[in-house]
Amino acid sequence: MSNNNTKFFLCASGIFVCYFYFGILQEKITRSQYVYEITDENGVTKKVEERYTYALALVFMQCLVNYFFAKGMLYVWPQGEDKTPKVYCASAALTYLLAMVCSNMALQWVAYPTQVVGKAGKPIPVMILGVLVGKKSYPFKKYLFVLMIVIGVILFMYKEKAGSAQSDGSLGLGELLIILSLTMDGLTGAVQERMKAEAQPTAQQMMRGMNAWSCIFLGAALILTKELFNFINFVSRHPVVITNISLLALAGALGQLFIFLTVTEFGPLPCSVITTTRKFFTVLGSVVLFGNKLSPRQWIGAVIVFSGLFLDAYFSKSAPKKK
Repeated sequence: MSNNNTKFFLCASGIFVCYFYFGILQEKITRSQYVYEITDENGVTKKVEERYTYALALVFMQCLVNYFFAKGMLYVWPQGEDKTPKVYCASAALTYLLAMVCSNMALQWVAYPTQVVGKAGKPIPVMILGVLVGKKSYPFKKYLFVLMIVIGVILFMYKEKAGSAQSDGSLGLGELLIILSLTMDGLTGAVQERMKAEAQPTAQQMMRGMNAWSCIFLGAALILTKELFNFINFVSRHPVVITNISLLALAGALGQLFIFLTVTEFGPLPCSVITTTRKFFTVLGSVVLFGNKLSPRQWIGAVIVFSGLFLDAYFSKSAPKKK
């Protein structure tokens, strides 16, 4: 029992530390002001400020590290042949990376707590698409918990029209990107369900396949949009960015490892409880470290969202039944 408790504590601590650090780095990369000097033709030196806006390059680095990480795990722990059809891997990769790109781009317009709480609404599109596409039915309490999440997200994301720093309408570009990211998450979940039903790949095989296709798509997009060259120029002006991106990708990959260990050792329920709790403390950390102040209404919305997620994780012990 003592050994099990130690393992659980290490896994939970690993998830907390890796993703807390991941969140700090993500906000630091996307919301910092980067300063460099230029000299005009008259010999006058000026300081110029700019922001990091290269979401494709950021996600590419994450997917590349995730791919090699999954490949390394499969080398250490061989798990048989992966028979997943390539079209499923490619489809899941496309929706997965679109979700990640939209989520990262949203940070250019919204604070990290808004992104975290917005993305916490992931069960909403997953359930809707599960009913419409997967022909699944869910128990009443599942709908109740998801309704709690919907209400909490609306409370958190709603913007006052007057006297507010966020008074540019009910939904800004950042919020719309989060909604698009959630939609892509739902489509990814639907494709993954089909993959599991037909090919039954392991978590590492799925991670390797999806990230391999994501790197292919993103590599092409980086060249076609010329973002790769702009990213290289940005990094040459601010070398610290590549260090932070590398640490971000490594933290994400290690976080994935601890999630995998938690699921295999203790099951998906404890893992869901840990990740839900971690997200709430990530919001708190962002408020403390980056001064992202939340109104009382937003705090109430955040508490409702994470309460719904926690209850859903705790009570959803049985898989949804087919209609």
